[in-house]
Amino acid sequence: MKEIVLSLIAGIMIGIVFKLLKLPLPAPPVLAGVIGIVGVYSGGMIADWLFKTFS
Repeated sequence: MKEIVLSLIAGIMIGIVFKLLKLPLPAPPVLAGVIGIVGVYSGGMIADWLFKTFS
């Protein structure tokens, strides 16, 4: 839980700094970003399952 809170705080701070510097946010559009994260996580879980199953 601590990692989640720290990640959120770091993300908020980076977002504020980028807006203050009038830079574009370093993140993909919301839906595409969420789908990308789900895909990366799912791929990792599938790879773990495959390694355990076939090793």
